[in-house]
Amino acid sequence: MTDQASITESGTAAIPGKLVSASRTTLSHIMTHNDTNLLGSVHGGVIMKLVDDAAGAVAGRHSGGPAVTASMDEMAFLEPVRVGDLVHVKAQVNWTGRTSMEVGVRVLAERWNESTPPTQVGSAYLVFAAVDADGRPRPVPPVIPETEKDKRRYQEAQIRRTHRLARRQEIMELRERRMAEGFED
Repeated sequence: MTDQASITESGTAAIPGKLVSASRTTLSHIMTHNDTNLLGSVHGGVIMKLVDDAAGAVAGRHSGGPAVTASMDEMAFLEPVRVGDLVHVKAQVNWTGRTSMEVGVRVLAERWNESTPPTQVGSAYLVFAAVDADGRPRPVPPVIPETEKDKRRYQEAQIRRTHRLARRQEIMELRERRMAEGFED
């Protein structure tokens, strides 16, 4: 892991880094009948909105201003969420680039009227881009992992980024080949 908080390639001082804990956030919401799907459990889209809300709060807090969702990947629904569940969405910045950041999210649920430990019901990784008032990308502070778990998450986020970029490159190359062969997309 490089020291992102030191000097940029151009030799100018970099933006000071921020600790992972500085922007870590938990949002909680009780699920009601308005949140259900046709099967009577909470609709996945409701959970995804909560995930995006929590991740957006973390991204904005870490970057010190507006940040927009660039992508969501690896959204996993592990257990159904029911009406009456108290859902906790925990988010933190795992990795930062120059203008983007990966936010990891864990979704936990517990019965509102029981004292049992929460159960993990979902997880996701989102990429956010920090933007200025005109919607153009702006620099973000480097994230500084604090714990061994934070360091592992940082390294795993780098792997996911490499895979996202490689996948995008392969798709673009395939489209170019198909266009050169006369196929229209």
